[in-house]
Amino acid sequence: MATRNDTAAPPMEGGAAPGRPPEDAAAEKERRRRDRLSRRWQRDIRWSPYAFVSPFFLLFIAFGLFPLIYTGWASLHQVELTAPTDMNWVGLRNYTRIFDDDFFWNAAKNTLTIGIISTVPQLLMAMGIAHILNYKLRASTFFRVAMLAPYATSIAAASLVFVLLFGRDYGMINWALDAVGINPVDWQNDKWPSQIAVSSIIIWRWTGYNALIYLAAMQAIPHDLYESAALDGANRWQQFIHVTLPALRPTILFTCVVSTIGASQVFGEPLLFDANKGTSGGAEHQFQTLGLYLYEQGWVAQHLGRASAIAWTMFLILIVIAIVNYVLSRRLRASS
Repeated sequence: MATRNDTAAPPMEGGAAPGRPPEDAAAEKERRRRDRLSRRWQRDIRWSPYAFVSPFFLLFIAFGLFPLIYTGWASLHQVELTAPTDMNWVGLRNYTRIFDDDFFWNAAKNTLTIGIISTVPQLLMAMGIAHILNYKLRASTFFRVAMLAPYATSIAAASLVFVLLFGRDYGMINWALDAVGINPVDWQNDKWPSQIAVSSIIIWRWTGYNALIYLAAMQAIPHDLYESAALDGANRWQQFIHVTLPALRPTILFTCVVSTIGASQVFGEPLLFDANKGTSGGAEHQFQTLGLYLYEQGWVAQHLGRASAIAWTMFLILIVIAIVNYVLSRRLRASS
């Protein structure tokens, strides 16, 4: 009987399947690497914008949203500056107390009058300055930069200079009034003169800023409109009335709202203008604003609960202003 002496072939390396060529393995590795890079690139495109804006939101939560919520919670409690963690629930009593406080309504009236006295002349002067700068002038860049100099000046420095100008005995304003035969005015102790003096500081600081805003809006108006008006026989004043002002209505509304919000928060000017360097806004509270009244209640009288209620009342006033702005903006867009 014949026997077979042949033996089985040795198994191939890697199992029964044939091995993959080296070039295919390299291509597979490269494909996987590209897939990883593609997924990483997609994640970067999706999440990197949030990472870029996250510092703002983190700072806003820490220094904006949390203080706002905490202030609203403190306004419902009786809490003193000496013991800020000891809170006694009082509900809306802080709000009812400030609404029954004559000093609060005095501060509200002063804030309103100072806001009107400072905002109306400020915006009118800014409009006139912007209209002049809109024409081709020599050294126009210098004048535009000079308009921002008061805005860049410190409130403290500007207020101290105006205190010297409005001094009762040695001020330059009273010297000029005496030169034309007008008796000296006690700018720091009389009600209306003190409010006019405080308003003049605000006018000086913010007129140039608003003028540049108006100037930027004027330069965006197409020149074809002015050429068409000129061909119809309109002079420069008529062009300003019938072309410039209608085109500036959204910008005028914006500056009015921003100036109103700023006027409701006036603090530094009346604080530094006070001869007694206090928060009372004069000896008879004749130019005490809501900002000064808030500071007086919170840091002088140390009533944090009441000060928080005042702060939220001012916040609600700003919300009302924002709603009015929204309604007016919609009507302007609809009419245009």
